[in-house]
Amino acid sequence: MGEVKVGTASWTDKTLLESGWYPPTADSAAARLGYYASQFPLVEVDSTYYAPPAEQTVSLWASRTPPGFTFNVKAFSLLTGHPTRVSALPSDLRPSVDKTNVYPKDLPGPALEDVWTRFLSALSPLVSAGKLGALLFQFPPWFTLRRSNKETLLAVASRCKPLRVAIEFRHASWFTEGNSAETLSFLRDHDLPFVVVDMPQGHKSSIPPVVEATSDLSVVRFHGHSTKWTSKDIHEKFGYLYSSSELQAWTPRIEELAAETSSTHVLMNNCYADYAQRNAAELSTMLDSSD
Repeated sequence: MGEVKVGTASWTDKTLLESGWYPPTADSAAARLGYYASQFPLVEVDSTYYAPPAEQTVSLWASRTPPGFTFNVKAFSLLTGHPTRVSALPSDLRPSVDKTNVYPKDLPGPALEDVWTRFLSALSPLVSAGKLGALLFQFPPWFTLRRSNKETLLAVASRCKPLRVAIEFRHASWFTEGNSAETLSFLRDHDLPFVVVDMPQGHKSSIPPVVEATSDLSVVRFHGHSTKWTSKDIHEKFGYLYSSSELQAWTPRIEELAAETSSTHVLMNNCYADYAQRNAAELSTMLDSSD
């Protein structure tokens, strides 16, 4: 049975800070991260999706957490083909365009290379500290199953080596009837960790909860079951508190993954108030009691 680490996809969300989950003594950035790390062994950094991190900030993350703590880091939006605010790019790499958002094609080749280089380089303090788990590459809903996109996955993994990547899809074509086996086989053949998701169904971006390990690392992300999944308000979209029975149903599935891998990362991404923290703690207890 491999190691299972449970955590959340944020530790600084405004509604979390307002929820009372942190004790009064956790009144600074350092104290909050320290307290979080005393409760969970894993966290996912999602702020890096919106803007590349500064190496100095990453260094603080490493120094403020204990040995053995793990950070998964979400890839910058531009690197997964999502629309990206021009203002989120380093000032010297911003293209001269008359629009708010850009895509990779809007940047000259050398500039895009620099974005990749700076993003990966900034993570070096976590790498040096042995605290970087995986880089989460969550691809957009228009990233469908086709040969060119498979080649993109391989290019991303190659570019990030020796760092590990984890692949999350958001288009059902990867797992429609007849395609599921092909997708999983491709990921296994190239040692690419598949991100298992629990999310609302019935949308173009919906991926079924396929519980499969495709590498020695497995990742599970819980997005909740909000009835407002298409809302542009992220708290409406992810504000869902799992019931004990829902979490209990996932316990054997997570154990199944752990039996096939050396490490399993479980992240609660239902980030509203302290929902994710409460559910992560409850799920951790369930997994511990079933050992």
